Amino acid sequence: MNWLFPNEKRAMPGRRWISIISRTLHLIGICGLAGAYLYSQPPEAWVHFLYLTVLSGLVMTALEVYADGIWLIQLRGTAIGVKLILLSTMLWWFNEPNAVIYFIVIAISGVVSHAPGKLRYYSIWHGRVVMESIALKPGEIKDCGG
Repeated sequence: MNWLFPNEKRAMPGRRWISIISRTLHLIGICGLAGAYLYSQPPEAWVHFLYLTVLSGLVMTALEVYADGIWLIQLRGTAIGVKLILLSTMLWWFNEPNAVIYFIVIAISGVVSHAPGKLRYYSIWHGRVVMESIALKPGEIKDCGG
């Protein structure tokens, strides 16, 4: 599992700017999706914003996982999974975008992204703050406090 949880975080040239540009495009996409969620616009009015949001979200996720897969088990990564599950409920339970779910997803994003490290780096899977994926024993993750 060293490919997912490397002993040291992987560096990537230009990562910061790729992240900034991806995050900016993601915010633009989310703004455009407001037409679907808040104003009942037809899909042709917002589908390109959906593509922009999904693509930029995939880029941001790939950057985080490439640097260190520990992100997946920290609350900041787990929250992405929760948001995707919430958004996917519209495919199964609703026939159209739901504004309440849209606002819940935005609220989760705002809280987790601006929360203190003790919350962002908390692992619900380990029940503690986990900041480095330096393996001590097979399957055990180093606890860096918090």
